Amino acid sequence: MPDKTIETSGNCLCGATRVTAKRASNNVGACHCRMCRKWGGGPLMAFDCGTDVSIEGEENISVFNSSDWAERGFCKQCGTHLFYRIKEGNQYVLPVGLFDDDERLKFEDQIFIDEKPSFYDFANKTNNMTGEEVFAKYMQPSE
Repeated sequence: MPDKTIETSGNCLCGATRVTAKRASNNVGACHCRMCRKWGGGPLMAFDCGTDVSIEGEENISVFNSSDWAERGFCKQCGTHLFYRIKEGNQYVLPVGLFDDDERLKFEDQIFIDEKPSFYDFANKTNNMTGEEVFAKYMQPSE
């Protein structure tokens, strides 16, 4: 079944920020890269929300420039992780924990599977990509 887009809204733990994604993918992915695991204490469970994302309470957001191509935002009040944003194209990947449980979401993908520690595994059957495969597919140089 092909993925579809959904509209969804969520907020940080303290409610100081609210995000709305107009055309989010319903496919949830897990990122096992070392940076995501350090950022959140485990794999980042998130979904691609594209560029049509609005944020309320921007005065409560701090942004960390985590690489040459991406930045991560969090609430200054409660520390909730709000987004991973790809700088070129302003594409948002949002943690699923911001949103109320949504039956429309499906756990479909795992990336940086080669960096996943051996002490956990997910039971779901997913599409898995190594870090090298992720960079080859998504980080092609601009022409």
